[in-house]
Amino acid sequence: MKVLAFSDSKTILAQIISRFRDDAEVHALTHDTEFTAKFGAAKTIGMKGDILSGSVAKAIEKMQSDEGYDLIAIGSTVTGREVAGMLATMLSLHAVSEVNSVNLDGGKITTSRFFYGGKSLLTEESGAKIAVLAPGIAEAKESPGKTEVSEIQLEPSAVRIVSKTDKKGGSVDIEKAQIIVSVGRGLGKKENLEKVEPFAKAVHGEIAGSRPVCLDYGWLSEDRQVGLSGKKVQPKLYIALGISGQIQHIAGMRNSKLVIAVNKDKSAPIFEEADYGIVGDLFDVIAKLKEKVAQ
Repeated sequence: MKVLAFSDSKTILAQIISRFRDDAEVHALTHDTEFTAKFGAAKTIGMKGDILSGSVAKAIEKMQSDEGYDLIAIGSTVTGREVAGMLATMLSLHAVSEVNSVNLDGGKITTSRFFYGGKSLLTEESGAKIAVLAPGIAEAKESPGKTEVSEIQLEPSAVRIVSKTDKKGGSVDIEKAQIIVSVGRGLGKKENLEKVEPFAKAVHGEIAGSRPVCLDYGWLSEDRQVGLSGKKVQPKLYIALGISGQIQHIAGMRNSKLVIAVNKDKSAPIFEEADYGIVGDLFDVIAKLKEKVAQ
């Protein structure tokens, strides 16, 4: 069985390779062969040229024609989702998106993914040949096995980059954080972040927020948003402060190992997702928790 793995995110690509390398012959398409070669793919193919959706899709189309992959596994990024959509049309293949787990069985795959904004888990068996895999599909682990390294030149895309403007954001990637302290509208106002920051520092956590906090009010930068339209995180500990727990937010943090929720509304939906729930004023609660941590 042969799997082609692609993602413009090195982290997600390493996870995909780690997931399939024991079950199949994995060929990895990457923009960084030195990094990717550490994770045990049978073949590592470096791309030369601009990593644009159309160019990557054309390259994979040719590779699929030459190799006949049983599965094309693509990381769920903006570019990855675009590539998957193009390939589904170009190759007339069925694609399944935002997959959290996948198993191969002959010509069939069984996939699981969140549905209805994360309110339910959908498990499907299909003949899909393209799977768009969410971050965290597996733990990225380096492998001592050797990989055959080669390069391909990407063809020009129908889209041309005229200019690039980077979004303003911090230097922290919350998707890699092991402890996250996430705030919602219950924070009250931006200035109250100053009361939360010492607590986050005490527990060695990174601060994140819900969509209203990051996008509507701008209390935190967009790169710290957790949710369906933001980052999907899976820390060892997720502390939700003043977050009601709408399904859009839950979809972004459901894979957290341990969840502690603090909310003054005992009926807040977040408590249904929490391992431990505390009903009370978040500032009073974190002050007491900080004291305990300091002891």
